[in-house]
Amino acid sequence: MSFDLEACYTKMNTGKVLLAYKGSITSELITNILGVVETKLHTTIARSSVRKRIYNVLVESLQNLYHHIDDLPTAYNGSFDVNFGIFVIAKLEDGFRVSTGNFIRKEKVPQLQERLTKIAALQPEELKELYKFVLNNQQFSEKGGGGLGLIDIARRTDGKIDYRFEHYDEDFDFFHLEIHILGS
Repeated sequence: MSFDLEACYTKMNTGKVLLAYKGSITSELITNILGVVETKLHTTIARSSVRKRIYNVLVESLQNLYHHIDDLPTAYNGSFDVNFGIFVIAKLEDGFRVSTGNFIRKEKVPQLQERLTKIAALQPEELKELYKFVLNNQQFSEKGGGGLGLIDIARRTDGKIDYRFEHYDEDFDFFHLEIHILGS
């Protein structure tokens, strides 16, 4: 079975969708999206602590998407801008889900998968210590980040992060990140 981008996007659009997007991820888009989402959260969610967690997770998710998007597989060149990504924010029965997706070069998958596996295995106190360690050592990647985004997301969601890599072709996988935020 081959990867189907439209089917993936459709599947992400479950629950009560607050916002869904498929296209070019730019800094201007992120700024606009955050403004729209902040307004929607104030009208949808009573508890400020839940609104704050959702907003912070969304900021980190969109920044990760923006900073770590790879170029597109040849089949999509011309169909989408090189900074292509998808994301969906949805209300569920027990909370909210923030989903993102983008193409990723196969050679980057093992390192990202190892990092996500390690983060998911940590307890809250261990996540806090890892966050402090990375913050204090200020080791920045080639994209300018220190690797704090995924750690911060895990801290804010009690590790409710799911991910998968779907095979696309010999050079690319599609990386799908799903974050659950409990509360209403």
